[in-house]
Amino acid sequence: MKLNHLNLIVTDVPATSAFLEKYFGFTALGQGNSSMAFLSDGHGMVLIMFKGENVEYPEGFHIGFLQESEVAVNEMYDRLTADGMSIAAPKRLQGGRWSFYFQAPGGFTIEVEYVTFSG
Repeated sequence: MKLNHLNLIVTDVPATSAFLEKYFGFTALGQGNSSMAFLSDGHGMVLIMFKGENVEYPEGFHIGFLQESEVAVNEMYDRLTADGMSIAAPKRLQGGRWSFYFQAPGGFTIEVEYVTFSG
């Protein structure tokens, strides 16, 4: 079974949409507006965003983007911080993951990580 879509409530739809397009390769589907947007990841999954006020996600909630290597994680970190984002440096986490987390425009957390799956 394939994940079809994910719906997020965000504080700023245009800023979040532009951010995900710029850094994570999403493409807008149709004409978004200040209250909703539909983005494609190019692999069949759609990210839907609606505007909300006082958005609060549960502790630990995040969306994650797997990278093909630790170098790719570092490159994404460098790109984001070069553009002015204040983010803690990547580090080794449980299971040998190389990862960093940060607050995205819109009020949710993103993780960028490299994971070696074994077994």
